[in-house]
Amino acid sequence: MFNKSDYITRGYNFINNHLFSQRKRLSSLMIYATDLCDSACKHCLIWAKRPPAYLSFEKIVEIMQSRCVTPSTMVGLEGGEFLLHPEADKILGWFAENHPHFDLFSNCLKPEKLIQAVEKYKPHRLYISLDGDKDTYLYMRGKDGYENVLQVISRLKDKLPVFVMFTLSPYNDFKDLEHVAELCREHGVFLRVGIYNNIPFFDTIDDAKDSGFGQYKNKELLTYRKAKELQENKGERTAGEATVDTKEVAGETGVPPLLIKEFGENYDYINLYQNWTKGQLRLRCHSILDSVVILPNGDVPICQNLDVKLGNIFTSNLDEIFNGPENAKKQQFYSHNCNQCWVSYHRKYDIILYRTFEKYFGKWATGKMLGYYKWDDDDKLTYKQVVK
Repeated sequence: MFNKSDYITRGYNFINNHLFSQRKRLSSLMIYATDLCDSACKHCLIWAKRPPAYLSFEKIVEIMQSRCVTPSTMVGLEGGEFLLHPEADKILGWFAENHPHFDLFSNCLKPEKLIQAVEKYKPHRLYISLDGDKDTYLYMRGKDGYENVLQVISRLKDKLPVFVMFTLSPYNDFKDLEHVAELCREHGVFLRVGIYNNIPFFDTIDDAKDSGFGQYKNKELLTYRKAKELQENKGERTAGEATVDTKEVAGETGVPPLLIKEFGENYDYINLYQNWTKGQLRLRCHSILDSVVILPNGDVPICQNLDVKLGNIFTSNLDEIFNGPENAKKQQFYSHNCNQCWVSYHRKYDIILYRTFEKYFGKWATGKMLGYYKWDDDDKLTYKQVVK
């Protein structure tokens, strides 16, 4: 899914960042340039936020001058919908000339504008969202954008690596995942699966752990008024609203369609989810030591999941925030002790890290080098014994 050089760079940063906690280098920097969005998703309600926030062109360029950002840092430009940013073209132009190692994220609701931007500014990779078939797309994302996604794939798949992002959630199911996987195989593009999490920035409503996959599939469309009501009355969903048996949809063990094995870094991530929800899996969080997200209001959280702020780039620079002595201690604490999320941005890296070390050094040595971990309730089981 990624180039060999991507893994080598991240491996180098892994060593550097563990040796020098106040001189860490970023492998990944996700810039949420705006929360303005033209979708109406049920699994993310930032489109209902008013007024929208933006990171200015000048602030983004300032962030990119930070010492912790290197030429090999992979930068993601996203939102909201990034292309709705009033300075989107100016920002893309700067990256194309000064930091071509950047990815563009889009919902494809403005396909021609996206295609023109990709052809003009040539991002390293393109990430686009597709969460099911045509009906599921409409009910989950609130807009009839399925054909737009297919149009973008068809027009751009031979011009750059295209990654189709699928979020497994209470609003779709494994049948939708299989549909998207088959589409990706047919068109020769990559698939990247995430699982719905309660991420503060996305203003999620339904409890991720207590909601089954497909529990609210194809219920009514979400209007702006209804979204505001949900934001004001969080936690009022009940199991009685379920339209299907969640165990029938997700499976007792959460085993995904076998087709997913054709797309690396997805099968084990989904397969291990049930173990994590039951408290049977534990991995130390190493990703927060080389990955950062910056939100449209300038906040820099310690990760995508926790509502723990390292700082704000309008009051401190990114080097002070990411590598300051107090935050370095905070990062080390959460890296050693946190096991609270299954966000793909963080956990896929940790899975790859532990399974790779275990493959070459064995389970005992891996635990000594990376910290105590377990794939299942029996902490003696190896990755290969658990993920089959």
